[in-house]
Amino acid sequence: MDVKLDPSRDDLPLLANTGHILVKHYVLDLDVDFKSQIIEGSIVLFFEPGNRFKKQSSSIEETCQSESNEACKFRMPEPCHNPVTHTSTFSSKMGYDGFSVCGKGVKDTSGKDGNHDNWEQASGISSSKYCCDTGNHGSEDFLLVLDCCDLSVLKVEEVDVAAVPGIEKFARSPTLTVVSEELRNQIIRELVTLPADRWREQLDYYARCSQAPGCGELLFDTDTWSLQIRKTGTQAATDFPHAIRIRYRTKPQGRSVTWTSDQSGRPCVYTMGSPINNRALFPCQEPPVAMSTWQATVRAAASFVVLMSGENSAKPTQLHEGCSSWHYYVTMPMPASTFTIAVGSWAEMKPETCLSNDLATERSLSSSEADFRYVGVCGHMEYPCRFQNASATTQEIIPHRVFAPVCLKGACQETLLRLIPPCLSAAHSVLGTHPFSRLDVLIVPANFPSLGMASPHIIFLSQSTLTGMSHLCGTRLCHEIAHAWFGLAIGARDWTEEWLSEGFATHLEDVFWARAQQLAPREAQEQQELRACLRWRRLQDEVRNSPEEMQVLRPNKEETGCVSDSGSSVIKHGLNPEKAFMQVHYLKGYFLLRFLAKRLGDDTYFSFLRKFVHTFHGQLILSQDFLQMLLENIPEEKRLELSVENIFRDWLESSGIPQPLQRERGAAAACGLARRVSAEVAKWIRVNRRPRKRKRRETEEVFEKVRHRWCELVVKHRYTKAYKDVERFLQEDQGLFPAELRRKAPPLVHGLRPRDAECGLWLFCGLEAALSHGRLGTWAH
Repeated sequence: MDVKLDPSRDDLPLLANTGHILVKHYVLDLDVDFKSQIIEGSIVLFFEPGNRFKKQSSSIEETCQSESNEACKFRMPEPCHNPVTHTSTFSSKMGYDGFSVCGKGVKDTSGKDGNHDNWEQASGISSSKYCCDTGNHGSEDFLLVLDCCDLSVLKVEEVDVAAVPGIEKFARSPTLTVVSEELRNQIIRELVTLPADRWREQLDYYARCSQAPGCGELLFDTDTWSLQIRKTGTQAATDFPHAIRIRYRTKPQGRSVTWTSDQSGRPCVYTMGSPINNRALFPCQEPPVAMSTWQATVRAAASFVVLMSGENSAKPTQLHEGCSSWHYYVTMPMPASTFTIAVGSWAEMKPETCLSNDLATERSLSSSEADFRYVGVCGHMEYPCRFQNASATTQEIIPHRVFAPVCLKGACQETLLRLIPPCLSAAHSVLGTHPFSRLDVLIVPANFPSLGMASPHIIFLSQSTLTGMSHLCGTRLCHEIAHAWFGLAIGARDWTEEWLSEGFATHLEDVFWARAQQLAPREAQEQQELRACLRWRRLQDEVRNSPEEMQVLRPNKEETGCVSDSGSSVIKHGLNPEKAFMQVHYLKGYFLLRFLAKRLGDDTYFSFLRKFVHTFHGQLILSQDFLQMLLENIPEEKRLELSVENIFRDWLESSGIPQPLQRERGAAAACGLARRVSAEVAKWIRVNRRPRKRKRRETEEVFEKVRHRWCELVVKHRYTKAYKDVERFLQEDQGLFPAELRRKAPPLVHGLRPRDAECGLWLFCGLEAALSHGRLGTWAH
């Protein structure tokens, strides 16, 4: 098979052949070494042959083509000189020097194991050739393809699950008395299909099987974007080993994780949500259709805390002096791209006193909100689902913890800790059952490239959200909480339709935040109108300064969701560096949902949204799934000319500003709060033009916006003596740079605007919070 990327394009390949075989469960066993900046260990993959999801189309060109078998050059792995350590055989001889972990390693930069060192190919251009058939055509061996890059794969072997004590109960056929490939595969088939109420037993046997000995090494090879594995003589996916172990190590320059220091100067590492997702952390099936569960054991020095996407609030187990082990698990199948890990010297933040009552911390379930507790069978694959748990459906505030460097304790206690309960409660009042049973919130290092990131059971927040008043922290927290429903519990089947995640989260953050503040309906409406004004300006700026092809929310049009016969595909513009700065999926998605909510009325729309969540949680969707169900629930008199086709044409498949939005904004009258802000903006533009001298007050508040504005002026006027200030700002406040700069100020990367426009947009942003808190005078100074 071969996926050849055009050097002039920036698409991200998803090469895993999920059309032939699916990973059902991952067991990771890892050591984190800060000295060498390497994560090393093993991963055991449990498979189920065949794609249980119906193929959407075979119309797109097959991206994986067979090559001549003569070109197929597989190799046996070289001996592993740095063996992986399992919990059951942990050695007390391994060292610890405070910042390394139990396993000593050396920084791997040579790629001597034969893997391609593809960091220099950051553009994603690959000329490497995949060979051998990935299906079962003719006499070719079946080829397993996993998404993988920036990894040193050391060994691949079949796992002898038949050697696990007690596993024989899964061998249902009495004729299979001799250990064979057929017996081992039958055991795995039985294990991966256990009913949901036996999830504890299932996890236990997954763990036991992962510790079983190997029963034969497998041929493997790697290239820029994939790991290919085969077993000689095995021609069909159904006969391929259903449990394999891959021993590997990450590379310090791997793009899935970031090695850095926290705000206290202590080393840490975390997954950054990069364009390549987790393929540089472990070999996996990246396509979202590969919904799997996982469990992971991670060893690190005893001074470190390991946080991860997991249903359990893990506690460390001391293995020997100076080294601890952490174990997490997930029973809800999700794409491997949602897996997240962070290791650092975090401290759990707890409130010193009882939470204040200025924001609601508890809500009782009113009769008008009780309709979200539907009865019936869920539509997803079987797992222990909270939507079928009576106590979970009424749980407004799920258990939560906050972690951060000790130096941020005061800021967390003052701002973040008191916001989490009301924001969780507000989200429950709008959408119903929390999809996940618990939540960790981590304040990530200063070089984190955005304001926040949501993953199952854990949210990353930038330290920038802790500055100033509670508005930035509250709205960002609400945004990430909304992703529990849209983006995680309900995911996009085609990654190019990210508006299904970001558009919903942006729309819901306003609704959640208004409820968390307990605003009166008129206050909530005015605040949301003002925020709509801000987003309208940002969208106009985005459209003026971005390529048209990147402004389309459904770029694949009628081929959205289509994959090749093998399951491989490419993500349009997935590797474009500018995409990280783009807000169009947030903004156009937000305005589309706002348009639909106004057409239906809020009560009708959010009642439908709760019904939609109950119908599609635990599943992957396309735009038409949401739109078709929505239109079916709209009364005929409100539907007017709305149709899926019209919405595709006007909102999702065209660049620029949607015509319905242009008409709406042209006819919209500014709300009272927006008029007050506009008046203040005009006033301060006039004041700013006057030449005057002003003494600095000792009590003046200094905001991050001042630093940002200074950096703008330094760049604009090429004041080279102050370039160090710009460098420091970009290093210490990356959360503000890509997000705040792109959203709330004219982007430097696209050129500076006239002084008045810059001043006006900045004032708009600050005045929103100032007016809401009656602190306009203080802010203006």
